[in-house]
Amino acid sequence: MTRRPTLPGAAELFRSTAAPVAEPVDAPVQRRGSGRTKHTTKITVYVSDEELLALEQARLTLRASYSLGVDRGRVVREAIAIVLDDLEALGEESLLVRRLREQ
Repeated sequence: MTRRPTLPGAAELFRSTAAPVAEPVDAPVQRRGSGRTKHTTKITVYVSDEELLALEQARLTLRASYSLGVDRGRVVREAIAIVLDDLEALGEESLLVRRLREQ
């Protein structure tokens, strides 16, 4: 059985090798989605047909309008990072807390 080799994506091939600029010590650290790496942990999330369609539409918009070829998992990981940062920074006033209370 022949296995197809895994090749790096454009982001890995053309990533900046410059040292990152140090941020002030008291600045909050922003989370980032883990991007294109091998993930060792998996969760299953059930979504409605409409949510899946919206996620796929967002992925296509990112590709067509912003030249960002990302998969749905990457979009979801970035969204999680954004929501967790917002929760950590704003707590009670975070978008997540407000939307969960609406339900």
